Amino acid sequence: MDHTVVLGSVPVTPADVVAVARAGAEVHLAEQTDHALSEARKHIDALAGAAEPTYGVSTGFGALAVRHIPEDSRAQLQRSLIRSHAAGAGAVVEPEVVRAMMLLRLRTLASGHTGVRPVTARTLAALLNAGITPVVHEHGSLGCSGDLAPLAAVALALMGEGEVFDAEGARIPAGDALRAAGIEPVVLAEKEGLALTNGTDGMLGMLVLAAADLHRLFDVADLTAAMSVEALLGTDRAFAADLQALRPHPGQARSAERMRAALAGSEIVASHRGPDCPRVQDAYSLRCAPQVHGAGRDTLDHAGLVAERELAAAVDNPVVLDDGRVESNGNFHGAPVAYALDFLAIPVADLAGIAERRTDRMLDVSRSHGLPAFLAADPGVDSGHMIAQYTQAAIVSELKRLAVPASVDSIPSSAMQEDHVSMGWAAARKLRRAVDGLTSVLAIEYLTAARALDFRAPLSPAPATAAARDLLRATVPGPGPDRHLAPEIAAAEELVRSGALLDAVSQYVEER
Repeated sequence: MDHTVVLGSVPVTPADVVAVARAGAEVHLAEQTDHALSEARKHIDALAGAAEPTYGVSTGFGALAVRHIPEDSRAQLQRSLIRSHAAGAGAVVEPEVVRAMMLLRLRTLASGHTGVRPVTARTLAALLNAGITPVVHEHGSLGCSGDLAPLAAVALALMGEGEVFDAEGARIPAGDALRAAGIEPVVLAEKEGLALTNGTDGMLGMLVLAAADLHRLFDVADLTAAMSVEALLGTDRAFAADLQALRPHPGQARSAERMRAALAGSEIVASHRGPDCPRVQDAYSLRCAPQVHGAGRDTLDHAGLVAERELAAAVDNPVVLDDGRVESNGNFHGAPVAYALDFLAIPVADLAGIAERRTDRMLDVSRSHGLPAFLAADPGVDSGHMIAQYTQAAIVSELKRLAVPASVDSIPSSAMQEDHVSMGWAAARKLRRAVDGLTSVLAIEYLTAARALDFRAPLSPAPATAAARDLLRATVPGPGPDRHLAPEIAAAEELVRSGALLDAVSQYVEER
């Protein structure tokens, strides 16, 4: 893996997050980071020795912040904080999410605004580079005061406690994994427990990963929509650049351009372009695809802007300012990220919905313009893709439920000290499920449209859509008697998810 991420004064990029989370890229601290951390730590040490209590340094936490903690109890305070906050429940979170969260927390530690010691930051980097991934459970974050339980599970592993997955994916005690990797567990000092848990890194990591997936899926949606337009004897004239320019949304223009390119050179489209074609205009699910897909793209661009700002942020409470002041603040509130996560769930549901409508048209003999019923080889004996559309419909219905915002559902905690929370972690978890659902829906449209194009022979599809169909035909046969359909859907999903589908058409559908 050539991608190495260096943490210091320069913000990490979304590509950095994806590389560390999914490809195991190494993480290093910049040369100047040790000095910055040491200088910030001096301010924490001074406050730790002062008679006046400072939140997070010499006091309890949350609603217990009024209690001053004597010096000889502060190491136990940090251990107690992490152990008590590592209170997650439910399913185990995906390793890529945990690795993204670890990187983003380390990024904030390396900023010099948290007051942690250099050894603590170096140890977290060592865990990442050793492929040690703490076991994190799905429930335990309200998206305010940080992703507390998830981040506490990471901090617990730094202490040599709890469970982790090692580099081979085996679930073992953290202490065993650290010993095997030659990593010394950290004995946390004043404020370090807070610094390790008081961030929005889990929800931000999931936003970055979802955005990376959605950039690919929106491109796939343009391609599968073009295949459906072609299979349904639709026109490409509605996607003309001069028509799209009348409504100058950048996402719409991009989707229309990609659809035009995908349909260029199609014998099928050319066959009904003349004055003899009785159809005046196509159904909305065909004609308005650039408008719907494009609005999703523009929403994704907004979410990307939010992520970019968050990737440049140092979220902790209290924070160490450049002049040495240690100040409490509310930057740990996840609302900016939570809103973006909730916004994205809406176009995900709508893109899936319009794709399902296109698929349904190809199966309905009264609307498919000459295609056999349900694309069956022998309608009546065979059911074709009838139930594949049912699967789409079930997923689309779930995606509509997942589009209900989590961020409006604040619930108070910590004896009303934390009386308004973002629920950003919940928004992120449901967006991940939605991205998976959209992948399946588009894969079924791809599978169905490819079969419909086969039925249009001897007319040839466009070079781009032919390349997409031919890629599928390497693993999924063309029309014939009914076969076990679930493996074919899975094969199409893999081509969508892996990027192979977009690679197959890249020479025809260029991004500008």
